Amino acid sequence: MLLTAVVLIVAVALVFDFINGFHDAANSIATVVSTRVLSPNLAVAWAAFFNFIAAFAGGVHVANTMGKGIINFEMLRAEGSAAVLAVIFSALMGAIAWNLLTWWWGLPSSSSHALAGGMIGATLPVLGFKGLVGSGIAKIASFIVLSPLIGMVLGVALMMASTWSVHKQTPLRVDAWFRRLQLVSSGIFSFSHGTNDAQKVMGIIAVVLFGTIWKDRPFHIDWWMIISCHAAIAMGTFFGGWRIVRTMGHSLTKLAPIGGFSAETGGGVTIIALAHLGIPVSTTHTITGAIVGVGSTKGWRAVKWGVAGRIIWAWVFTIPASALMAVIVYGLTQAVVRLVG
Repeated sequence: MLLTAVVLIVAVALVFDFINGFHDAANSIATVVSTRVLSPNLAVAWAAFFNFIAAFAGGVHVANTMGKGIINFEMLRAEGSAAVLAVIFSALMGAIAWNLLTWWWGLPSSSSHALAGGMIGATLPVLGFKGLVGSGIAKIASFIVLSPLIGMVLGVALMMASTWSVHKQTPLRVDAWFRRLQLVSSGIFSFSHGTNDAQKVMGIIAVVLFGTIWKDRPFHIDWWMIISCHAAIAMGTFFGGWRIVRTMGHSLTKLAPIGGFSAETGGGVTIIALAHLGIPVSTTHTITGAIVGVGSTKGWRAVKWGVAGRIIWAWVFTIPASALMAVIVYGLTQAVVRLVG
């Protein structure tokens, strides 16, 4: 019975990973599609490929943070297998619900923060506030602000440097050069997306396994977790979420290939650097900041600030909303268990 429950929740975690890729496909391909460097079908295949190969060079720092840096793993494990399964299932379902809602609304919210919020909300009924790792949550919350700002600064800097480096060239030649370079930059960003986002679910799967059927083993991330999570997120990216692509690639600002290159490179470099520090940042926040930064170099009015405002509100509400949904799922789950028992 326990083994069956564990397998089912690991499957739910991989479904979340798939939805994460589906939801965040816009982050990886919006700029390369909006500049018409690649068709939508080729763009998602290109992004999915780099999502997957990040498995072989991405490390597991973020996975360890998600597994032990948000909730007190040892305290949860001491509550027993039933508590571990209930908390993780509720966290995943809360995050999935929020991701699907924001996908339907066409808002690029953060899957990372949805999962973190789900874990916080699901843990509170079981362990209370003492079961939360305050320092880890504070670090994640601070980068809600910092990651888009870093992405914005790098996007602006790269846009200015790129513009200066080609200022003597004809627009036609510049466009041709940066169309080729944008293939590289979109690959960098898709690689960074896999590096950061696939690792979150590895940490969740590890909590499930080492909190239940492998209680006698030390917490670590196995190779099969790495491969399966990267495969799931790559598959989700391949099927893409076109509602959010329209928001990120067209509604926020208009990008030329030189702007797409600057935004993707700035966002990708930021995410890869933070992933190696073990900080599960939002790829959505980072690329949005980079796109806004690049757009702003053409003047304040080049950015549609009303759209940007809607996106920011989605960021603000993600952690509390997914936490609330996880609490509701936990309550419903316990009610069903009592009814069946």
